[in-house]
Amino acid sequence: MTAEHPSSSEHRSRVIAAFLTIYVVWGSTYLAIAFAIRTIPPFLMAGTRLTIAGALLYLWSRWRGGARPRPAQWGWAVLLGALFFLIGNGTVVWVEQRLPSGLTALVVALVSVWTALLEWLRPGGARPPRIVFAGIVLGFLGVTVLVVPGGLGGGRVDVTGVVLLTGSTFAWALASVISRYADLPAGAGMVSGMELFTGGVQLLIASLVTREWRGYDPATITLQSALALLYLIVFGSLVTFTAFSWLLQVSTPNKVSTAGYVNPMVALLVGWALGGESLGLRSLVASVIIVGSVILIITGRELGTSRARRLPAPAQAPSR
Repeated sequence: MTAEHPSSSEHRSRVIAAFLTIYVVWGSTYLAIAFAIRTIPPFLMAGTRLTIAGALLYLWSRWRGGARPRPAQWGWAVLLGALFFLIGNGTVVWVEQRLPSGLTALVVALVSVWTALLEWLRPGGARPPRIVFAGIVLGFLGVTVLVVPGGLGGGRVDVTGVVLLTGSTFAWALASVISRYADLPAGAGMVSGMELFTGGVQLLIASLVTREWRGYDPATITLQSALALLYLIVFGSLVTFTAFSWLLQVSTPNKVSTAGYVNPMVALLVGWALGGESLGLRSLVASVIIVGSVILIITGRELGTSRARRLPAPAQAPSR
């Protein structure tokens, strides 16, 4: 077999490696964010990361023959970049100052819940199968377990952080639905590069507006934070995006969307093993409920009735 025509075993190995990449690397980005923002202001860190990754993807796509985007397409990229990254990713990096990385990833899994709900409520949307509706209800129940006082162990969770994250996942889901109808260029690399770049620029502007840099000295950046930022740019954005885009071509969207419930579990384990984060009973119970809701939603799309319109896979960013 030539390189252009790999054997079935080689192809299978590549598929497994790509799935492991989006499972493990995307799951680990939450702890990398926590390390990066220890000595780099959150919006500045995220804006730098996304602007660099987006510019590289855009230039790579143009070098491979992608057409120059029209002004209207850049307008859509600005809107989607704001929803995906200014609100979505920006909230994640800010909230990780208040919440453990694993718990943050767990709440972010609600993207699947909001996406299913928005697809139902949008004009012309179809009522979801019962299993998907059960997943939607279960997802919000999981968040309730996190924020409502009760007898579960593990102490209180920062309610403000959870509420802000829940709102950011709505913005992410809204962007995933809007992007299906937006006027965007052909090619996933070009589109993601534009959205990453415009979102990154908006985050850099947010850094200036909030003046989070007051009293900040770049000389105080630790090696750990610098390496975490480099990891987020190279592996969290470029490598995982390449693997994700390739899997969408050679696999099914529902199989790829399984990352939606694997990532939070990876993030919880990585945060516990490498970040010293505790796993209280409250967080564990909520994780079972929320991950279970995502599994129901993905399964429901796979097994949906013929009268129900197929729901889109949960939107995955090139990285979180």
